[in-house]
Amino acid sequence: MENPDIARIFYEIADLLEIKGEDMFRIRSYRNAGLVIEGLSESLRMLYEKGGEDGLTGIPGIGVSIRAKIVEILTTGKCKHHQELLQELPHGMLEIIKVSGVGPKKAALLYKQLGVATVDDLELAAREERIRNLHGFGEVSERKILKGITDLKSMSRKVKLSDALNYAERFKEFIRSVPGIYDIVPAGSLRRWKEEVGDLDILTTCSNPSAVMDRFLTHPDIKEVLSKGETKSTVVLKSGLQVDLRVLERKSFGAALQYFTGSKAHNVALRDRAKRMGLKISEYGVFKEKGEKWVAGRNEEDVYKAVGLPWIPPELREMRGEIEAAEEGRLPAELQVKDIKGDLHVHTKESDGGYTLEAMAEAAMKMGYEYISVTDHSKAVGIARGLDEGRILAQIEAVDEFNKNLKKKGEKFRVLKGTEVDIRGDGTLDHPDRVLTKLDCVVASVHSGFKMTQGEMTARIIKAIGTGRINILAHPTGRLIGERPPYDVDMNAVMDEAKKYNVALELNSYPERLDLNDIHCRLAKDKGVRIAVSTDAHSIHHLNNIIYGVHTARRGWLEREDIINTRPLKELMRFLKKE
Repeated sequence: MENPDIARIFYEIADLLEIKGEDMFRIRSYRNAGLVIEGLSESLRMLYEKGGEDGLTGIPGIGVSIRAKIVEILTTGKCKHHQELLQELPHGMLEIIKVSGVGPKKAALLYKQLGVATVDDLELAAREERIRNLHGFGEVSERKILKGITDLKSMSRKVKLSDALNYAERFKEFIRSVPGIYDIVPAGSLRRWKEEVGDLDILTTCSNPSAVMDRFLTHPDIKEVLSKGETKSTVVLKSGLQVDLRVLERKSFGAALQYFTGSKAHNVALRDRAKRMGLKISEYGVFKEKGEKWVAGRNEEDVYKAVGLPWIPPELREMRGEIEAAEEGRLPAELQVKDIKGDLHVHTKESDGGYTLEAMAEAAMKMGYEYISVTDHSKAVGIARGLDEGRILAQIEAVDEFNKNLKKKGEKFRVLKGTEVDIRGDGTLDHPDRVLTKLDCVVASVHSGFKMTQGEMTARIIKAIGTGRINILAHPTGRLIGERPPYDVDMNAVMDEAKKYNVALELNSYPERLDLNDIHCRLAKDKGVRIAVSTDAHSIHHLNNIIYGVHTARRGWLEREDIINTRPLKELMRFLKKE
């Protein structure tokens, strides 16, 4: 069991408790535990193996009860409380609540009144027009449920990037214990930092291939061994993810890394280019087509150099003009995590965050940031304990006092006064102007009405931008990867309006969002629209999610000058003040 598996169990406990109508405090405690575990950079399994239960102490947000359940999961692979809830309610209920328009309360009602226990049951009930007669539903709701089921079924069953990276890192740690490892690198779509990963390809060079293969096949998360060979073995994990391990010769490692990183379209174009030059590229190296003389392959740089190109970063290898750009010296300068000067979308305990303003600021300072913007929800997001006017005015005073104390200590770090203000259905903002004008950074977002038509949603967002009060449009398409499709909005029109009013669009680094996606980032760059790469952090651990935003930005060809929070504080403030 790795962190994503353990987090999933706690999320499911929270969902099942909510379906049962249990106390919201208990539900929130399990959901927060999932958030904390998902954001940890260290493996709970490895911590437990090294230090037993003591190795799990001191993790903020993990109390005695949750810690005991983590130990239970790590030692037995299950959680008794989770299993008991699954026995009380059909497991299919967890799928039902993923259908847009069906929350836990409605799922419970559908189960009690119609015996709906699976998505198939739900679809049949909707098609037979049995749902519309239930209290709180209707004909429109029934149609929306059918569309939601279609959307859910069309969702990819791939693993999200952060989970795949977690598994890859654990396998690397596990295999490294074998003496004689030279290289060990994940390839494939994970190395290209795609938002979803179908399977893992791990490449290694070593002095003892059989020992490496034997070690690989004893990983505790393996459900099934599909094949075992001298140079390649394939397994399926308990999570359903397939993992391939390949042992390579050092001489061909670079060529194999390039080949197995992909994408397929990029590799085809590269091989065509090589052929025109009288060369042949394979996973074994670059060869002269006549005579099969080996030319290059020890490292990737030499593979690209052999065909007259500079090295192309993996994130760009999607056949979107990268080969032409490389040939003409136009590849974008690689954005680095160290280029980010601060995080402009951070939540605290005042709304639905897990830590105080002081704790979030301290964590940001340890990361070397110059600033963060505290952006707790506005009152429209009731489930997140959004702030009304009185509470946000009190928070403004608290931020001013905190900054004053920092200055007395000689610290240059600064907390910006901000909000994540809701864009209401009619395009108005959920805080009055008299509040918004007191803030340094206004982040605005849509949290409701996702089923609007494209015209309605576009007009709603454009009206909000046109108020002149917004600095950043957060998670602009509202999607949750693998769970909820983006709402229907004309991003061209939104970007044009954002540029007109000097509003940045957010690249939300939260692993479930990565919104804007890479395609929209490229479009924004082409239009000259600025981007804020932020984390939407609800925990000190989530601040590290900035890495996902940075790599998504690279996939979108973004550079430092395209991003507002690569700027030092004074320069950023000029942007926020729309000077």
